[in-house]
Amino acid sequence: MKIALREFLRRRLSPQSYQHVRGWWRCRLYWPSLAASYIVQGRPLVRGFPSGRDSDLVHELGAVNVLAPTEMCRVMNRHGSDKGVGGPHNYTPVYSALFGKLRGQQFRIFELGLGSNHAGFAANMGRDGVPGASLRGWKEFFPKAQVYGADIDRSILFEEERVMTFYCDQLDSDAIKQLWAQPALQGGMDVIIEDGMHTFEGSLSFLDGSIEQLRPGGIYIIEDIAKETLGRWLDVLKTIYPRRFPNHEFALVELPHSFKRHHNNLLIIRRSR
Repeated sequence: MKIALREFLRRRLSPQSYQHVRGWWRCRLYWPSLAASYIVQGRPLVRGFPSGRDSDLVHELGAVNVLAPTEMCRVMNRHGSDKGVGGPHNYTPVYSALFGKLRGQQFRIFELGLGSNHAGFAANMGRDGVPGASLRGWKEFFPKAQVYGADIDRSILFEEERVMTFYCDQLDSDAIKQLWAQPALQGGMDVIIEDGMHTFEGSLSFLDGSIEQLRPGGIYIIEDIAKETLGRWLDVLKTIYPRRFPNHEFALVELPHSFKRHHNNLLIIRRSR
């Protein structure tokens, strides 16, 4: 029934109107989800690195109820992003806790992966994808932020007030270097979010080429880590990254979700001040 209704609306409405209806449908769940979160709570499983590190980041993440929607959830859902409670992920409660305090401040946020809906790209979001949804959500939620993004699909790149996007192939180290050589991106980022291919190799490639762009006190996040790759991430986090970057806190975060999704995990890195 749900699929039939979605196809009916898709045929009858313009793409813009269809996405507006989808955003409204998710937003309408905000208050019921908020009420339910006082009874049913979900805390993430957080592992800090170096192994056994009991850091401030681990404590901060472990206290988040990831089933409780936030204002950031409503903004993201309204724009068609999949990051908020009510959608396929529940990242925004974590993000609200980590950098929601920057809401009235000037800072720089970058996200890899604009949300291509073209079938020719392996990591496309399908017909329901809304290119640029998260960037526009960041723009609205953080009214003084400068928002940047990048994608391998050149056809969805765009520019508008306080938003600039660029080409990048995250498997190509030269393309990553060229991305960060762009004049507009000089000076580093306060927040970097990798929402690209969602493969171990792709995430590792972009992390290697981008972690040094993180400003002191900044946060780097890798989204949609697949459950079957958690072991590989544990290996590199135990043996490589804390040694290479001793001034960074690392946390591998497994998030509970109402629909038990297997790709609802994050790697969160915070550079010390």
